[in-house]
Amino acid sequence: MFKLTFLGTSASVPSAERNHPGLLIEAGGHRLLVDCGEGTQRQLLRAGAGFRRLERLLLTHAHFDHVLGIPGLFSTLRTRQNEELVTIHGSPGTLEIVTRMLAGLWGEGRAPIPLEMVPLQPGRVLDAGEFVIDCFPVRHRDTDSYAFVFETPARRHLRPDHLADLGVPDGPMRRELAEGRAIVLADGRTIVPENVLGPLERGTKLVVVGDIETTDGLADHVRDADLLVIEATFLQRDAAIARDYGHLTAAEAAALAAANSVKQLVLTHISGRYPDDEILAEAVAIFPASRIASDLATMTV
Repeated sequence: MFKLTFLGTSASVPSAERNHPGLLIEAGGHRLLVDCGEGTQRQLLRAGAGFRRLERLLLTHAHFDHVLGIPGLFSTLRTRQNEELVTIHGSPGTLEIVTRMLAGLWGEGRAPIPLEMVPLQPGRVLDAGEFVIDCFPVRHRDTDSYAFVFETPARRHLRPDHLADLGVPDGPMRRELAEGRAIVLADGRTIVPENVLGPLERGTKLVVVGDIETTDGLADHVRDADLLVIEATFLQRDAAIARDYGHLTAAEAAALAAANSVKQLVLTHISGRYPDDEILAEAVAIFPASRIASDLATMTV
């Protein structure tokens, strides 16, 4: 299960309603930020999420609307005497820009908090046990950009009817069976997981795509996603302008979801040039399970 808090949902120019891009993802006791636009730290406070245990930043690319919040956030963490290691994952080019930005404020090779920089390469970013994160490259103008796939492992769930028939009581014994271990009941019977587990069911899949100029090559990565979060900066009538600026239209994002068995689509990186209802109408006409992200909104998948 993943909990998402949309901290910033604007395109490159923020508005009174939308902050620069930032997304908090919480899963299995872990808290991660995807991008950290200007003002992200205040959005964390407004959302009631706070700064505790912000262990990783996953950066899609190095355009300033996605990274300028890092110095302010780190300065606050220093003021709060944060001693926990923060890891930044980004492409080599993205990390170079972040390193130069921090050096300009705190000196070459220095940071205000314990910090680790880990360059992204296509494939596995993190195996947290309860979930994994993979990344894949995407095209966005002249940047070295990445998108992220969060996925929980496939599981077999306990069958309540089988548990009741066999007389397995609520509590630790059921947990043991769920974790794949046999138990012995009070009457001496041994119950093995195979007696009470249902068929293998795939895990939850969340795909987060930042700025991107084409959906070409995305199908294998987004297919069967329970939730796809992706930009929709333009409407289809301005597709030529979208190409010039390296962004998608709402129709293109919706068509990607519709063609790849995505369950739900959330559009973000919203431009103030269009009313929200017009963006949503264009997407819903192609993929009904579409919605537009708004700042401080939360959802669980």
